Amino acid sequence: MKNSLATVDTSKLFDNTDPQAVWNITTETIRLISPHYDFTLVQKVFKDVLRMFYGEFPGYAPIKTLYHDLPHTLEVFTCGVRLMHGVHVSGDKLSDEELTLMMLAILMHDIGYAQRNGENTGTGAQLTRTHVKRGVEFMQTYFGERLLPSNILVDVKGMILGTEHFRPFAQIEFPSERTRTLARIVATADIVGQMADRKYLEKLAFLYMEFQEAQFGNYLSLFDMLRQTIHFYLTTQEKLDGVLGGIYHKLEFHFEAVHGVRKNLYIESIQKNMNYLAQVVGENEANLLVLLKRNGILASSRLL
Repeated sequence: MKNSLATVDTSKLFDNTDPQAVWNITTETIRLISPHYDFTLVQKVFKDVLRMFYGEFPGYAPIKTLYHDLPHTLEVFTCGVRLMHGVHVSGDKLSDEELTLMMLAILMHDIGYAQRNGENTGTGAQLTRTHVKRGVEFMQTYFGERLLPSNILVDVKGMILGTEHFRPFAQIEFPSERTRTLARIVATADIVGQMADRKYLEKLAFLYMEFQEAQFGNYLSLFDMLRQTIHFYLTTQEKLDGVLGGIYHKLEFHFEAVHGVRKNLYIESIQKNMNYLAQVVGENEANLLVLLKRNGILASSRLL
């Protein structure tokens, strides 16, 4: 049944802090694509990813990165599932196997930030340049122990490589053009899901701290990073419309089918964030705590 936006609290669409709520959205949305979809494997991986973040997975410490945290994975996962539905409704039908591959890729795309027991220094952010490689290595062991078909690892590996922002997407080798299309969905969800977060601008303080720890980027200060984020947005938009094929437009089909309105609420949220960011960087750096005050994130980052 369609829900009118008049009766839906749109601010909650991007609140992905509760794993059970996210799982409920996932099952409801995937059922719209495939009513008899078997969630056994995806649910197992979902629970294991939670265990990784909580420090309950054998051999690993809790994931401590401040920006690439559990809510980040959950928001990308939710966006990805909604995008899958939009793609399917638009006429590009997705098989159950394709749904599984994409959900596994999104759930595990940042698992490489996890530190093994004994890796006691830092938060894991120092692994920024190598987290994708580490994530693939973890998957090889994980999938091998569960005797999963080898083609799953090959396909999922390519999709995860597509989320590495400094890796040219066009240069990634995929087993087929269809896998490349699925990777576009995954990479798009990674970008759109995080940038649509209503707390995205405040959380950039945590990303700045991660980059400092990793000695990554050329940011002179948080304020400088905020200024450069406007340029990052423009280049990201080019990527979304270029090598990623503009597939983010398919989100409109999801919101029309579920909420009865042909709008891309993710893109609208991103645009609001970027419009406000332009206002923020036009002000004095001393006003940051006043202008970016959601959830006390920026203030708390100053205390870390």
